[in-house]
Amino acid sequence: MYHIPVMPLEVVQYLINKSDGLYVDCTFGGSGHTSYLLDKFKDIKIIAFDWDEDSSNRFLEKEKDFNKRVIFIRDNFKNIKKVLSNISINKVDGILADIGVSSKQFDDLDRGFSFNSSVLDMRMDKRNDLTAKEVINSYSSEYLADIFYKYGEEYKSRQIADAILLRRKRGVINTAKELQDIICSVKKSEGKINPATKVFQSLRSFVNDEFQNLETLLSDACKLLNIGGRIVIISFHSLEDRIVKQNFKQNASNGIYKILTKKVVTATQEEIKINPRSRSAKIRVAEKINV
Repeated sequence: MYHIPVMPLEVVQYLINKSDGLYVDCTFGGSGHTSYLLDKFKDIKIIAFDWDEDSSNRFLEKEKDFNKRVIFIRDNFKNIKKVLSNISINKVDGILADIGVSSKQFDDLDRGFSFNSSVLDMRMDKRNDLTAKEVINSYSSEYLADIFYKYGEEYKSRQIADAILLRRKRGVINTAKELQDIICSVKKSEGKINPATKVFQSLRSFVNDEFQNLETLLSDACKLLNIGGRIVIISFHSLEDRIVKQNFKQNASNGIYKILTKKVVTATQEEIKINPRSRSAKIRVAEKINV
């Protein structure tokens, strides 16, 4: 399977409050959430964003099944406002974003997201120039340490950065496996979590500018939603969840949003058994109540 959608029941529960509405899936991926929503609500339409070429190809494979109910746009969701304006859409009834890496992206060793990848890439959109390999092999120790700490909250950021610089004296670091080994020489295993997890998260976030993209989406979303429209964000990283929480709280204090999830919503144990990658997923939801 291309990708198992995370918490589809909860997405349906929170996102859809108009059975014939227009919704945006900001992270189409393998079409998991979009397909689920279309199946449950026969009269809704969806505008789907994704900047990954694999997702674009996935849409072409599934296009006939969607029966002209999906418009696919290969672009970064940070451009949502501009793109929707270009197709004469000013308001929508709901916005969904699953801010994570798909199973297919993780499992494809040519993408560089996996610890055992034979490359060091990590680009969501291969049209972009910056790769993790360039960052690891050309940035200063201070800059690398800042990336690891700011984007991954890695407490051994300085030591890991220094180890990378030392290893670079012997030649180019070409693969994710090589980078993992360097990190593991500095940081030992902590239970079931790979010691390289936070550094890999930080690199991916930095290369793809993920935090800024999310902040831009959240800023534009409140302008694009109809009154009663909802925004559902699924995050997998504590820093991303913090960005979402703060945005919703600010908009609620300004009287624009009503927060529907007083506490973050997480996957059930039953779902985690079926889809282990859902264990770190967090859903936050807000409803627009005022202009």
